[in-house]
Amino acid sequence: MSSTHPDARTDPTTTRRPQGRSADRRTRVTVLVALSANLVIAAAKAAGGVLAASPALLSEAAHSVADSMNEIFLLAALRRSRRPADRRHPFGYGKERFFWSLLAAVGIFVMGGCFSFFQGVNALRGGAREDLGGYVAGLIVLGVALLAEGLSLLRALHQGRRQGGRDGGGLRDPALRTVVAEDGTAVLGVLLAMAGMLLHMLTGRVAYEAAASLAIGALLVYVAYRLGREARDQLIGEAADPEADARIRALLRAQPEIDSVEALFTMKTGLDSVLVAARVDLMPGLDSERVEEAAVRIKRSLARAVPEARQIFLDVTDRPAHEGADGPAATGEHGGA
Repeated sequence: MSSTHPDARTDPTTTRRPQGRSADRRTRVTVLVALSANLVIAAAKAAGGVLAASPALLSEAAHSVADSMNEIFLLAALRRSRRPADRRHPFGYGKERFFWSLLAAVGIFVMGGCFSFFQGVNALRGGAREDLGGYVAGLIVLGVALLAEGLSLLRALHQGRRQGGRDGGGLRDPALRTVVAEDGTAVLGVLLAMAGMLLHMLTGRVAYEAAASLAIGALLVYVAYRLGREARDQLIGEAADPEADARIRALLRAQPEIDSVEALFTMKTGLDSVLVAARVDLMPGLDSERVEEAAVRIKRSLARAVPEARQIFLDVTDRPAHEGADGPAATGEHGGA
């Protein structure tokens, strides 16, 4: 017997959707604030970098351009991931959020990290001018950028604390997590660029500024790797959180009609939606009508206990499912449910 929750349109899982839209609106405002700041900062850094011929400042300009492009990706993710399920996508479009976050990670790597490495290597090979005129203006630009990026980071962290305080989610929203990562690396990148430029001015050695560019590139590559790895895990099918998995197992084992839970599989299908599939062995002697009633009651109980469980499947078996019981998804090993 395998079926989805019969009351999926009216069960408690739908009560979270208005909250999800409210969180999306706050995240969209956070992304727009970061985008506006990055566009202005990118223009100022690029102008200052060209005038001063500063590799560190040009690296930071590329960093801000990459962040701006990524925030456009994240706005697309916020809009497209909330589309309702249809015939071609019966589980909805929640994973679009993870896809666009993966593109943002690629953008950070290519547009930010690689360009910063190029600037650093070019400066070490003698491609940077020794004329330090314009560096004071460049440092002023970086100071303003530090203030703007810091304010954007504080807003993103504040929203993350609000979401975490409400439902324990913290920075589980990949769009918000990406903004925090971008703003955090932007603050560190500006500090590195300022240090490189100041040391260049004080010592006359461009190597310090080249080292700052290389450090900015390494920082961006690391952040891109972490964000990309998280998006990859969610795209290929990440299990539900251990706490939700434990609640599902405990509820199933507490049902009088269930003799044993042979296997439990869960998969996140979006930011606040989970697919649940359980293979259970029923107590002997149950007729078909009682089995059907028990299945409906169990699904409703699961939907109340785990509101993010949007699709629930029960598979009744009369024998131990050795393959499922020994697999990683059944035992909880290697990220399984």
